[in-house]
Amino acid sequence: MKLLKRLLWIVVGLLVVLTITMFAIGKKYHFETSRILNAPIEKVYEQASSSKKFNEWNPWMDLDPNLKLTYSGTQGQPGDEYCWEGNDDVGQGCHVITDLVPNQKIATKMMFKKPFESDATSDIVLTKEGNRTKITWSMDCELDYPMNLMKLMMDSQMEKSYGKGLDKLKKLVED
Repeated sequence: MKLLKRLLWIVVGLLVVLTITMFAIGKKYHFETSRILNAPIEKVYEQASSSKKFNEWNPWMDLDPNLKLTYSGTQGQPGDEYCWEGNDDVGQGCHVITDLVPNQKIATKMMFKKPFESDATSDIVLTKEGNRTKITWSMDCELDYPMNLMKLMMDSQMEKSYGKGLDKLKKLVED
């Protein structure tokens, strides 16, 4: 009986800690990572400012060889959109360019439909550094309780994904 009582207190204690953590870390999530590319800013901007070019280095394109993509809008203009439908690794959703500042910034919105519904914004900011370009890729979203507990593990996963994409972009623009 004492063992059962101790286990109950441990479970209650863990639930209290998780609940406090859940509210302490909040719902908002921000991630960003950067790379320096040995390429002119115009070349990097061209590769990032249209959905079709973006998908040449988009890290999630590799997760499903049978991924279905649908493009709409005018490539390289606000409203340029692609929607995807794939396996459990990539789910389903749409990605739309919302604003472009030539050779400086690409702003996008992502609407995820599966495996769960959510929205996020993502910016790609370009900064000229001599003959090189610094690219900073960020994402912002809100995660409902208790999903926000995923924030504790998301940075490493996001760095892995965004880093892979930026490394692919680096190869594309530096060759």
